[in-house]
Amino acid sequence: MASRPSKKLDVFKNPYAKRDYDIRFECPEFTCLCPRTGQPDFATIRICYVPDKLCVELKSLKLYLWSYRNEGAFHEAVTNKILDDLVRATRPREMTVEGDFYVRGGIHTVVKAEHQKSRGSKRLLKRRRG
Repeated sequence: MASRPSKKLDVFKNPYAKRDYDIRFECPEFTCLCPRTGQPDFATIRICYVPDKLCVELKSLKLYLWSYRNEGAFHEAVTNKILDDLVRATRPREMTVEGDFYVRGGIHTVVKAEHQKSRGSKRLLKRRRG
């Protein structure tokens, strides 16, 4: 059965919902299109989150990221959209999505978007940063 790009993010019940722990994903093959030129933009998407009651299922995340391959999007917009969609699907305690885009025109771009569920989570995020 062939897999197709999809905007649907599947979730499953967090097996350790009472504990704070990090889940990290690194997706080094992310591609979208420059909305001005139509040329491909390549990036590594890094996702780190502290789940609450739900976790994102990996195959659906892969197909979701793949769905951007033929879409025009500015780096800032696509990074924030990924965060918004993941937060909507999983409702995490906190989440960070970082788009690390390859050099284009001599400029390397990194966009980092964050979500915190509550003030307590903000303190967790700061503590993790060191």
